[in-house]
Amino acid sequence: MTALHAVALNCTLKPSPAESSTDKMVAHVFDALSKHDVSVETVRVVDFDVKPGVEADMGDGDQWPEIVERIVSADILLVATPTWVGHMSSVAQRVLERLDAELSNTDDENRPRMVGKVGIAAVVGNEDGAHKIVADLFQSLNDIGFSIPAQGSTYWNGEAMSGTDFKDLDEIPEAVRSTTESVARNAVHLATLLRQRQYAPYPE
Repeated sequence: MTALHAVALNCTLKPSPAESSTDKMVAHVFDALSKHDVSVETVRVVDFDVKPGVEADMGDGDQWPEIVERIVSADILLVATPTWVGHMSSVAQRVLERLDAELSNTDDENRPRMVGKVGIAAVVGNEDGAHKIVADLFQSLNDIGFSIPAQGSTYWNGEAMSGTDFKDLDEIPEAVRSTTESVARNAVHLATLLRQRQYAPYPE
């Protein structure tokens, strides 16, 4: 069996090459996945022209179809987002809105083509909101067809109003590290099972 592949959608609001706490969190999750021989790639969504809308292709230079093809090629999707005013970033929200179109894109057995892929989440921020963001992400990803593993999210919240960002840390806290190891281990387990036995065909 070929190695599993993971794609991260980095939903920071900062275009490249700006430093991003979300990017550091993606790298942290990828370090854990790589221990299980998972190949990885990152898409910083804000670097692409992703049009608003709920269609697979919104035309006029829309680059979302290119991102979707990377997701299609993956076994595991990581959605990583910062916390802003207690919510996921507007970029993450747009990702979910655009993924909605995948419900009508089906495979040869009438399954939405994201069915059989694993969805995991990572959140960073120096304010509360991580649990609510993960809940919203997982509900949306599950609706679209992704399978959510046990303990499928990791996050870091700094002290409220401290001004310290995740990217400023010299070391990743042990609680975050151990949580991320669980995310990786469980995501790989579920993705491997789904590779071996896909969900049953959907009725016509």
